[in-house]
Amino acid sequence: MAAARKSAGRSESGRNTASRRSAPSTRKTSTRTTARKRATKGAARGRTAARSSRRWSREVTEHSDALDLQQGVFKQSSAKKIAASLKRSAEQSRRRKAGAYRSALSMLTFYINRAGKKLPKPQRDRLERAKTELRHQFGRD
Repeated sequence: MAAARKSAGRSESGRNTASRRSAPSTRKTSTRTTARKRATKGAARGRTAARSSRRWSREVTEHSDALDLQQGVFKQSSAKKIAASLKRSAEQSRRRKAGAYRSALSMLTFYINRAGKKLPKPQRDRLERAKTELRHQFGRD
C-alpha cells in the first residue's frame, strides 16, 4: 500500500528526482569552439571568418543591389558632389527596388549610421548637408 502512495518521479526518500533529470546542462561552450563554429559558418558562405564578422557594411556599400556607387563617393570634398553622384547612380540603376530618391537617401543614411562614432565631425557634417542637397536636387524641398 505504501508503494501505491508513491508518486511518479519521487524516490523512496521523498525527494523529487524528475527535476534533476530534466535540468539543462550548465556546461559552457569554450571560446575556441564558438570561434571554430563561426569560421566554419563563414567558410560555408565562401568568406573567411574575419571577413564575415567584420566589414559587412563595406560589402553592402560595394555590392549593393540598389546602386552602383562611384568609388569614394562619400569621401568627396563637397556635399553637392556627393548628392550629384548619388543621384546619378540611383537614376542609372536598374536593380533598385524603390524610387531613385529613396534609394540614394537610404544609401547615404546607411553609410552615416554604419560609420558611427568613427566618422570625423567635418565629414559627418558634409554628409548631413548632402542629405539636404539631395532633397534639393530631387525637388523635394
